[in-house]
Amino acid sequence: MSDILIAIIMGIVEGLTEFLPVSSTGHMILTAHLLGFEGEKAKTFEIVIQLGAVLAVFVLYWRRFLGMLRFKPGYMQERRANIVHVALAMAPAVVIGLALHSLIKTYLFGPETVLVGLVAGGILMIVAEKSRRKVTAETMDDISYKQAFGIGVFQCLALWPGFSRSGSTISGGMLLGTSQKAAAEFTFIVSVPIMFAATILDLYKSREYLSVEDMGLFITGLVSAFVVAMIAVVTFLNLIKRLKLSWFAYYRFVLAAIFIYVLFM
Repeated sequence: MSDILIAIIMGIVEGLTEFLPVSSTGHMILTAHLLGFEGEKAKTFEIVIQLGAVLAVFVLYWRRFLGMLRFKPGYMQERRANIVHVALAMAPAVVIGLALHSLIKTYLFGPETVLVGLVAGGILMIVAEKSRRKVTAETMDDISYKQAFGIGVFQCLALWPGFSRSGSTISGGMLLGTSQKAAAEFTFIVSVPIMFAATILDLYKSREYLSVEDMGLFITGLVSAFVVAMIAVVTFLNLIKRLKLSWFAYYRFVLAAIFIYVLFM
C-alpha cells in the first residue's frame, strides 16, 4: 500500500474519532497495526494529523474564539462562556500533563493500557448517563466556573490513552449538571488550546523524525484529518440530542474486543 493511501486512511480515522467519545488513540493504534504503519515516523505522523483535527474545530468556532478574546466592560459578568471558563477547564490537565508527560509517553501508550482506557471510559459514560443529574446548564453559555473547573478535572482522565478526551469531559459535564449537548460543545472549545499546545510540544520532541521527504505524507494526512474532523464535529452536534452516550460506550466495548482479537490472539 502506498504511503499516500495510508496517510488518507489514517487521516480519515483521526478526523472521525478525535472529537467523538470513542478514543482516537485506540482507533489509531489498531489502524496503524492493520496497515503495518508503525515506528517513530508513524508516531510523528499521528501527532501531525492531530493538528489537522484541532484546526478543524478552530475554523468551525473562530467567531466564538475571537469573542472570548474581546475584553470589554462587564465581560466577566456576561452570561456566556468566556476565556476564564476555558482556562479553568484547561488548568488541571495542563498541570498534570506537563508534570507526567514523559511517564505517560513512556509507559501508557501501549495496546494494554489503551484497552483498559476503552473499557473504563465506557463504564464512566454509562454511569454519567444513568446518573440523571438535574441539568443546570442547558447550553454551553449556562456552564458555571465551578462546572468548567470540574470538567477540567475529568479531562485529566484523558491523559490515560483510550479514555478519550471528549468521553471524559462529556461524562464529567453530565455528572456535574450540564446537558449532553452543552458538555459536548464546551469540550470542542476547550480541546483547541490544550490539544494545540500538546501537539506542538510533541512535535518539538519528535522533530528529529520530521523530514522533507515525508512532507507529502504528513500534509496529506493533515488535510484528510482536517476535512473529516469538520464533518464529524458538525454531524456529532446534530446527532447528540438523539444519541445516548451509552451507545458510544457499547461501541467502545466492541472495539476493545476487536483490539484483543487482532493484537493479542
